[in-house]
Amino acid sequence: MFDIGFWELVVISVVGLLVLGPERLPVAIRTVSRLFKTVRDTANAVKSELAQELKMEELHRDLKKAEQLGMKDLSPELKQSIDQLKDAAASVNRPYEKTSGSSTHSEPANPAPNEPQDKP
Repeated sequence: MFDIGFWELVVISVVGLLVLGPERLPVAIRTVSRLFKTVRDTANAVKSELAQELKMEELHRDLKKAEQLGMKDLSPELKQSIDQLKDAAASVNRPYEKTSGSSTHSEPANPAPNEPQDKP
């Protein structure tokens, strides 16, 4: 990333030690490292958002192509894109659906309207 060699780091360290002193140098190093970490994390977040946007744009373009072809004679790439979109739509439509193993008691809360109800 930066073209800094070992001797340049030594010179920077010595100058920092002389200017800041031994008490403030560790604090300054921590502050600079936090700043670099924040910048790096922000750049990675922007990169991942851009990748997601490009993927969504590609899927949208593939969907438009599939609509133009009338959903017939689709290439494997278009079929895969359509399947991904269907899976995403299904997960959005039922985000809180319980898995079969997580429920221990699966009786309905209200009886069905055509079932007879016992009266006490």
